[in-house]
Amino acid sequence: MNKESMLPTLSKPTVTDYLTCLQVVMVNTTLPANIGSAARAMHTMGLSRLSVVNPKHPIDDTSRSHAAGGSVVLADAQITPTLETAISDCQLVFAASSRSRHLPRPVVTPTQAAKIMLDFIDSQMTINNATVDQNPNNNSTSQHQDSTISNKQTSHSSTQPNIAILFGREDRGLTNEELACADYHIQIDANPAYPVLNVASAVQVIASFIFAYARTHIDSINDAINASNNASNNNNDNPNTAQPLLALHTRQQWDEPAITQQQLQQLTNRTTELMVQRGIADADHLKSLPSRLSRLGSRVQLDQKEYQLLSALIAKLLKG
Repeated sequence: MNKESMLPTLSKPTVTDYLTCLQVVMVNTTLPANIGSAARAMHTMGLSRLSVVNPKHPIDDTSRSHAAGGSVVLADAQITPTLETAISDCQLVFAASSRSRHLPRPVVTPTQAAKIMLDFIDSQMTINNATVDQNPNNNSTSQHQDSTISNKQTSHSSTQPNIAILFGREDRGLTNEELACADYHIQIDANPAYPVLNVASAVQVIASFIFAYARTHIDSINDAINASNNASNNNNDNPNTAQPLLALHTRQQWDEPAITQQQLQQLTNRTTELMVQRGIADADHLKSLPSRLSRLGSRVQLDQKEYQLLSALIAKLLKG
């Protein structure tokens, strides 16, 4: 079956299909009530995946009372001991911060962050679908159902892109080390004399921008699908005149999935080890070297093949 003949059966994605690729990560929260309020804010804006890293106090009745209609988000929340555990399988990480600190990452507005997130999801799903098409005998039916963006699932599939948004402590936000885990920092426009939001309020604001942008994004995609399907139906006798499925122009340099945060950290550690072994760095005075290497890897935005090549090269050099 050729590509054009499949166009009329193309299903339309929904906002939920995108939002299930996103997870909110709350770090070292002090007040259980804020966890509940954040869950409510997430549910209001269609987000369903919440991770809580080493909270100072466990989720309790005040959490549940503040969650209100978002109790389902709270009930499904994942409690993890470390930030590294929470984001180990994430391919893209954002951090909400009222200010940039040591070794800042690119700073974006909530709207810019939403665009980056959804464009990233589109590009990764395109790669996943292309991989399935190239390997039709490798459980093609089930893999294609899992990898398409319009799988109509409310839970996150292991084949979907995984994006984290980090939120810090009530009193001091995220540490320099935690901010360094992010590819982008999100800053909300606010009164410069006091630009600090309550953590649940920050979740609400950023989630609302994401939801609003997702609806606009979906409308544009569905318009393109309608036009493509109509063109295909009107040109059945000449399939070569059919229009492309979608005009995607994001990250065309990638032909493999992006690496995860865990892989980036492994590469950073191995590169640091190599530099120490070769006398380029002092093991007792690394200072900001690991953070700079992590930021370099984040900016380069490696894919899986590039990661394998660099890992093999470093392993060979370490053996001497």
